[in-house]
Amino acid sequence: MKKDIHPKNYRAVVFEDLNNGFRFLTRSTVATDETTKWDDGKEYPLVKVHITSASHPFFTGEERIVDIEGRVDKFKARAEAAAKAREQRMNAAKKLATRKAAKAEKAEAKKNTAQA
Repeated sequence: MKKDIHPKNYRAVVFEDLNNGFRFLTRSTVATDETTKWDDGKEYPLVKVHITSASHPFFTGEERIVDIEGRVDKFKARAEAAAKAREQRMNAAKKLATRKAAKAEKAEAKKNTAQA
C-alpha cells in the first residue's frame, strides 16, 4: 500500500441542511471556520449545505421547488413587471389613437363647416 496518499486533515465534521436543520456527523476533509457542539458534548467543525438526503426531492418523495437564492421569485417579479409595462404601453397607445381620432374628427368637422 502506498504511504502518504491520504489527506492529513481527515476528521469528524457536522453537516447541517439549511432547508430543514437536519444535521449529521461524518468524516471529511472539507475546510470550515465554523464549529458546533454535537449530541456527545464535543465540538466539531460545521459545514452548512443547501441540500441533503433529508431535503432532496428524490429521497423525500416530495415535489417542490428548492430555491435558495430566490431565482424563481425574481423571475416572477420580472415577468409581472414586464406585463404591467406592456399593459401601460397598450393603454398609452389606445389613448394616443383616441386623441388622434378625435383631432381628425374635429378637423373634418371644421372643414365641413368651412365649406358649408
